[in-house]
Amino acid sequence: MNKVILMGRLTRDPEVRYTQSRNGDQLAIGRFSIAVDRRFNRSNGQDGNEATADFFNCTAFGRLGEFVEKYLRQGTKIAVSGRIQNDNYTNKNGEKVYSVQIIAEDIEFAESKGASQQGGQGGYQPAASAPAPQNASPDDFMAIPEGIENDLPFK
Repeated sequence: MNKVILMGRLTRDPEVRYTQSRNGDQLAIGRFSIAVDRRFNRSNGQDGNEATADFFNCTAFGRLGEFVEKYLRQGTKIAVSGRIQNDNYTNKNGEKVYSVQIIAEDIEFAESKGASQQGGQGGYQPAASAPAPQNASPDDFMAIPEGIENDLPFK
């Protein structure tokens, strides 16, 4: 089984190109890179305060590539699921280059749009003491007016 799930932030705006598919339609190919935080500092093997991350190159094809082009920007926090693929080649100097890329099969936003626009580094931050609604009862539930049962479309 070849399955990978990563959550991280885009390190740069995605690059999307279009090519002809086998049936003559345009096929979107979206390439992007994400930084995934590590849970521990590799240097001493213990939890550390230093922020360390791994960087993964990802590719999305077709409709998912179009989604990448339309909605993803640098700094966006996403969850990517897909498969790992070797991308080995020989360069101009005759040296073998080994690399790995993630072929995205599903992409989801990992934070709200508002959190990403605020910098998003801390995740969700609740609003500072929102005022209570005018018709709230002492137990913080909204007071239901008398006789509303007759106006409901279902019973």
